[in-house]
Amino acid sequence: MFYRIGRAVVRHPIWTIVAWVFIAAAVVATAPSLPSNSDQSSFLPKSYESIQAAELQQTAFPSSFTPSAIVLYQRADGGKLTPADLKDAAGITTQLGAKKIDQVQQVVPGPPSKDGRYVMGLVSMNSENQGQPSQLDAAKTLRADAKELAKGTQLDAKLGGSAAQGLDQQESSNRANVLTFAGTFLIILITLLIIFRSPILALLPLVVLLALVSTTANALIADASKLFGLEANSSVSALLIVVLLGVGTDYYLFLMFRYRERLRAGDEPKLAMINAVGRVGEAIASAAGAVMISFLALLLSTLGFLKQMGPALAISVAVTLIAALTLFPAICSLIPPRALFWPSKAWRTEPANARFAALGRGVQRRPGLYAVVSGVIMVALALGTLGFKATFDLAAGSMPQTKESMVVQTQMQSAYSAGAAEPTSVLVTSTGGGPIDQAALPAYGAKLSAISGVAEVSPAELSKDGKTANFTVTLKYGSATDQALEVIGDVRNVAHAEAPPGSKALVGGITSIFKDINAAVNHDYRTVFPLAALLIMVILGLLLRSVVAPWYLMASVGLGFAATLGATVLIFQKGQGHSGLMFMLPVIMYLFVVAIGTDYNILMISRLREEAREGREPREAASMAVRHAGPTVAAAGFILAATFATLMLAGNSLLTEMGFAVSFGIVVAAFVMAMFFTPALTALIGHAAWWPGQQDRKAPAAAATVDSDTRPLDLSTKN
Repeated sequence: MFYRIGRAVVRHPIWTIVAWVFIAAAVVATAPSLPSNSDQSSFLPKSYESIQAAELQQTAFPSSFTPSAIVLYQRADGGKLTPADLKDAAGITTQLGAKKIDQVQQVVPGPPSKDGRYVMGLVSMNSENQGQPSQLDAAKTLRADAKELAKGTQLDAKLGGSAAQGLDQQESSNRANVLTFAGTFLIILITLLIIFRSPILALLPLVVLLALVSTTANALIADASKLFGLEANSSVSALLIVVLLGVGTDYYLFLMFRYRERLRAGDEPKLAMINAVGRVGEAIASAAGAVMISFLALLLSTLGFLKQMGPALAISVAVTLIAALTLFPAICSLIPPRALFWPSKAWRTEPANARFAALGRGVQRRPGLYAVVSGVIMVALALGTLGFKATFDLAAGSMPQTKESMVVQTQMQSAYSAGAAEPTSVLVTSTGGGPIDQAALPAYGAKLSAISGVAEVSPAELSKDGKTANFTVTLKYGSATDQALEVIGDVRNVAHAEAPPGSKALVGGITSIFKDINAAVNHDYRTVFPLAALLIMVILGLLLRSVVAPWYLMASVGLGFAATLGATVLIFQKGQGHSGLMFMLPVIMYLFVVAIGTDYNILMISRLREEAREGREPREAASMAVRHAGPTVAAAGFILAATFATLMLAGNSLLTEMGFAVSFGIVVAAFVMAMFFTPALTALIGHAAWWPGQQDRKAPAAAATVDSDTRPLDLSTKN
């Protein structure tokens, strides 16, 4: 099949390029805008208690609200607020409410802090649009207006709360995207210049990926988002840049290394490209299939963030795959090799590859030693996973602590109770249809107050129909801390067990949401991980026609994942003192490291099989595979690891942790697993690795009567 694709593309390169341009233009012209949401409650389905509590609160207490934004006032000199300052703060709050800013429903005065240095203005916004761009715009207007109104007073006004955090997160994400794009572009360009010593070959993938592949993929993602009702999170944009450029360059390298190899073997240029697509196409398609299946497995996640990210990344990889098999070969077949590789002449003769040849000979002579040493390295790093802890403060993880909303959060935690900015709601509602027993509510509130870790419980607020009571519970800890998650579990237990007869209790608020996200992540560990691994094993089995090889290949990839997570824990938790890693990091890391690690395993094992089918014994085949596929794996691994490392330039802990983890995982996958562990194990297992098939047996010579348009091209054939 891949020979046919290569033949069709090389014979009709102009039509292939025109078709790409036409389809890309049509898709982009008809695509809707890509929606975005920064509301963390949208991550969860309605079956979770925190979401049910939010819906009940909205229905029973439409005029009550958890602030979407908080205006925090303090004196510019840091001193205590005077009566005049308090009057000025109340006046600014009133004027903000009178402006009738879009999405802002009311702005009301809040309580002063116990130390007398701060006072709040509480902002209610339309709950139906929580996290949407319209509310981020409202936060931007509120922030500017509050600062303008504070001029002429002794007050400094800052805007915090969820809407302000969403705004700051968006601005931080935009900066991260610029830095990520610039870093990725430069790394790929410089590395390709070093590898090929040709400006055309260095610029070609970047121009094609950005001009056609990226625009087409983003338009298709927008179409899919509209069709299936998905929404993007701002953190996904930086990942899309890296996936498109990094993975696209990997597939480009797989193709061009094989094309150059066929030219050196004496193939005529067009035949060399056809043979390159035919020989490496199966490995590229299988590798892309493994990546796409891993990403699509996220559709089974209960977290909206991951469920939205999966299809977007899978679409990006699918478009990149099609470009690698059609667009790149078509463009390169139009350019004579002398011009394509100019000014380098190294493409004419095959280098000795002395370093990789030596590594291959080492694997051939001592496969057991190479397998044990590389395995011990990964096992040692994997021990770090025992110290893994998760943190759920996505806002703090998505932007620097110097952002205004984070400054407000820090100041409120010190001046008020740590949980005052984002209190917990305990809603008690009648189950019999009648009014709730009001006489039992004071005792119920007292039981909630007695819970260790609860700072304050406000008197119950009754709904108009008398069927629901709302207790506002302030915790002693910040909403995303481990202590708060532990306390919210106790609050739920007491609230459920002590609910007055004929009623039930639901616990809501952001800490309750984090508690449910934790449960959802644990669910994903039990479902997404095993399913992705199983589907990748199926792809490996179909590619290799083997039952044995997929097992040890996936075991090696799993070991690489554990080593990567362990190293990340050691660096960030032990080394830098982080309280934990972002909660979704293991899921994202698993999918990237497992899928992309499988890419390099597929490339190496496919070359090993190819060498075996030339008549070589298992150890010699492993040696030749390292010699010939090693440079490709090393170059592709370096570029992809470096592109993911650019995420560390973003300036926030989420992308820094993600960038380190994925880039380190790729280094392990390319330079430990694919380069040594996999070929060494395959050499040790020998012919049994291919059971029950015989994919390592020497391929019979093709019959002379086979039609040249349907059989794999004989490498000695000339057009």
